[in-house]
Amino acid sequence: MEPATINLASVVPRRGNLPQLELAMEPPKPSAPHHCVIIPSYNSGALLQPTLRAALLHWPHVLLVVDGSDDGSDSSAEAIAEGEASLQILRLTQNQGKGGAVLEGLRLALSQGFTHAIIFDSDGQHESADIPKMIAASNKYPEAMILGVPIFGEDAPTLRVIGRQAGNWWTNFETLWGGIEDSLFGFRLYPIEESIAVLSSIRSGKRFDFETQLAVRLYWRGIPAVSFPSRVTYPQKQEGGVSHFKYIRDNMLLIYTHLGLSFRAVLMLPYLLRLRNTNKAYRE
Repeated sequence: MEPATINLASVVPRRGNLPQLELAMEPPKPSAPHHCVIIPSYNSGALLQPTLRAALLHWPHVLLVVDGSDDGSDSSAEAIAEGEASLQILRLTQNQGKGGAVLEGLRLALSQGFTHAIIFDSDGQHESADIPKMIAASNKYPEAMILGVPIFGEDAPTLRVIGRQAGNWWTNFETLWGGIEDSLFGFRLYPIEESIAVLSSIRSGKRFDFETQLAVRLYWRGIPAVSFPSRVTYPQKQEGGVSHFKYIRDNMLLIYTHLGLSFRAVLMLPYLLRLRNTNKAYRE
C-alpha cells in the first residue's frame, strides 16, 4: 500500500481575501462534529515515530504536516503510513512555522469534511491517552475551543514555567479573564472553519505566537474556551527531545504579540465585558 502522502499543490486552493474579523456575541452552533488530529512537525527527530503511533492508537484520523523538515524524521512516518491508511502526510516544501503548518493542515482537513481538529505536538510532550477525552469534551461543547492546561512535572524547565505565568497574565488581560487559562500549551482542539478565518486574516500567528494569537482572536469572535488539564513532559536530549524555541528571539515575538493584542483589547473593553458575562457558564 502506498503511503497517503499529499503534495501541497493538490490541496484545496487557498481562500482569497477573507473578510476582516467580525466580533460575535453568540458562538456558532455547528452540526455534528467530525474530529481529526493534526500533528505539525519540523525536524522532530526520533520522537516523531512513537508520537504518531501513540496518536493513532487513540484516534483513527491523523494528519501529519511535514513543515519543510530536512532531518529525515519523516521517513519513519512513511513506514507507518504504509500500514495505517488513516494516517495522511502533507508535505510543505518550505518551513512555514508551526502556525503556518497548522493552517495548511486545517485547510486540508476542512476539504475532507472535518469540523474540529486537535493540534498535537510531535515532540512527545503530550498525553496521547487524553485525545479521546478532549474529543468527548468537544462533543459536549461543539461550539467551543477545548484548551489544554498543562500539568507540569519536575522535569519542566523553571524559566519556561515562569515565562508561561507571565504570558498567561497577559492573555487573561486580553480576554478579561474570560477562560483561557494557558497561553501557549500546544495540545488544543479548535473549530476548523473559524480558525482558518482567523489565521488567514492576520499576517502574524505563524510561529511561536500561533497559540496565543489563535486562542485570543477566536475568543474575540465569540468562541468560548473550555479548559482541559493534561499532563506535559519534557523529554531530555538523550531521550530524543528536540526544542526549536529560542529564548531571546521567541520571547521578543511573544512580547510584541501581547502588546498588540492588549492595545486592541483596551479598545474593546465594553464588548469584552459583555462577552465575559456571556461565557460565564463555560468557566464554572
